[in-house]
Amino acid sequence: MEYQKTIKREVELQGTGLHTGEEVRIRFKPAPPDSGINFQRIDLPGKPFISVSLNNIIDINKSPRRTSVGNREGEVHTIEHLMAVLSVLNIDNLFIEIDGSEVPGMDGSAFPFLQVLEEAGIEEQNIQRKSFQIREPIWLNEGEASIVILPSQAFKISYLLSYDHHPYLKPQYLNFVVERDIFVKEIAPARTFCLEEEVEILRNQGMGLGANYDNTIVVGERGVLKNRLRFEDEFARHKVLDLIGDLYLLGYALKGYVIAIKSGHPLNIRLLQKIEQQRARFMEGAIKSVSTNFEWDKKNYLDINDIQKILPHRYPFLFVDKIVELEEDKRAVGIKNVSIDDYFFQGHFPGRPVMPGVLIVEAMAQVAGVLMLSKKENQGKLAYFMSIDNVKFRRTVLPGDQLRLEVEVVRLKSKTGQVHTKAYVDSKVVAEADLMFALVEA
Repeated sequence: MEYQKTIKREVELQGTGLHTGEEVRIRFKPAPPDSGINFQRIDLPGKPFISVSLNNIIDINKSPRRTSVGNREGEVHTIEHLMAVLSVLNIDNLFIEIDGSEVPGMDGSAFPFLQVLEEAGIEEQNIQRKSFQIREPIWLNEGEASIVILPSQAFKISYLLSYDHHPYLKPQYLNFVVERDIFVKEIAPARTFCLEEEVEILRNQGMGLGANYDNTIVVGERGVLKNRLRFEDEFARHKVLDLIGDLYLLGYALKGYVIAIKSGHPLNIRLLQKIEQQRARFMEGAIKSVSTNFEWDKKNYLDINDIQKILPHRYPFLFVDKIVELEEDKRAVGIKNVSIDDYFFQGHFPGRPVMPGVLIVEAMAQVAGVLMLSKKENQGKLAYFMSIDNVKFRRTVLPGDQLRLEVEVVRLKSKTGQVHTKAYVDSKVVAEADLMFALVEA
């Protein structure tokens, strides 16, 4: 299980914004678990906070050639280099005070941010990290650019850069597994670049006002102007850097294999939206533990408040009132008091109310969910129904009955769980079923 992280102590940097030309001071501060990455514009009235999230990404047409976030109270521009560092250092929670509208460009790379944040130290927090592993391929294209992300156990990027019309910028291809040591040596030092023919056009549009030959690689027809490359393929490496930073705007760690051809910020942002759509669909069909810090081994009796720390269900779809037995990897017993006030009796044979059999199965499944998701190593995982077999309904369940829901583990592995369940009223079996779950990382 991976845990969330923040920094140990406050650190700061100052520099010039690449596009605005503003002199900016930026201060990094530790933040509590589940708070995310948040900028605070201390130069604006009210010192507003701007969270880094998909909902706050500024339209790339309004803020071209950079990645920016904002809300009604303020904006922060050119965050992609910093976000790439936060992604690779696994920093989930951070407060960032900034006294201007743009993150300083420093030397045009991510390396200065990497240095100062590692000097601050990284502190682990006792809450599980949010992550998502791509389940199905996603593909997008826009003109000559395209990008695809495939299922993978790791975070990998392949990138092809090609400026067919430019005599100096030959095609460059890279392939990286994105992890700290590779990032430090191969990606973080790569600097931003532009073509010589673009310089005046950009400045006339109000961009690149803080750029110079030291913090931006300017490429002419015969080569780099007034500077030297750090890598022969530094241009493609910087595109990978931007892509890593853009992907971290998702707000969680990502596992997938990204293959990009001439992709930039516009297509990267569109990919984020598709990934989040896939994640939302995936999570809709799962039971997920509400708490990632439930100490099951200290209890073998759970009341309704304890149950709600484990299961995401709420009234009227929570069918377990209490757990009276809980034995790790072996069994659990839950109680459901059936009342005439239960909503399903209003439409299910109201003249002669009978509890629907499917809801009895659901009640047994919820007890099974408590048994599996309360376990320390399963907290924060998702539990999916894989199969329901050998279902038998023996007797009717009526208002006033008390259901005793017994779950016995048949087989429990790291990724699957199989249980046999029985429901009793007055020591008589009213229903039973074999249930199988898949356990996956969120």
